[in-house]
Formats: sequence, C-alpha cells, structure tokens
Amino acid sequence: MATQDTLFFKGDQHKEMVIRGIVEKVYAALKEKGYNPVNQIVGYIISGDPTYITSHEGARSLITQIQRDDLLEEIVKNYLNQF
Repeated sequence: MATQDTLFFKGDQHKEMVIRGIVEKVYAALKEKGYNPVNQIVGYIISGDPTYITSHEGARSLITQIQRDDLLEEIVKNYLNQF
C-alpha cells in the first residue's frame, strides 16, 4: 500500500482497534510492574475501581478512556471468536 492511500474502517472496527491497543498497553504495564494482568483487569471490570490498574506508563488513564461494558464486550467477543 502506498503512503498516500487512505484506509477506511467501519465505526466498530475502529472502536475495536482502540480498545485492543489500550488493553495491550495496560496489560504490558501491569506485567512490567509484576502484577497479574488478568486478575487486575477483572478486578477493574467488576468493581469499576481504577486503582486495580497501575498508573505506570499511563495505564490507569488509558483504561478509563473506555467504558467498562465496551471493554467487557470486546474481551468476550474476542474469546468467543476463537471457537
């Protein structure tokens, strides 16, 4: 693809890409600080308490940019797409 080409994404695809990028960054930050990323993200989703997510690398700020229900929807969708 040439650099002048334009990419078009459906709204849902863009949202999925944004959420995926945020989750990857948050996961990496949690792992880097020695936390269990799965446990911490689950704690955040269930409680809504952002202190489950480290502020390292701006992870807490990133995760609060997306709605918890959107986050959960994307996680479940990606899990179910494995089947």
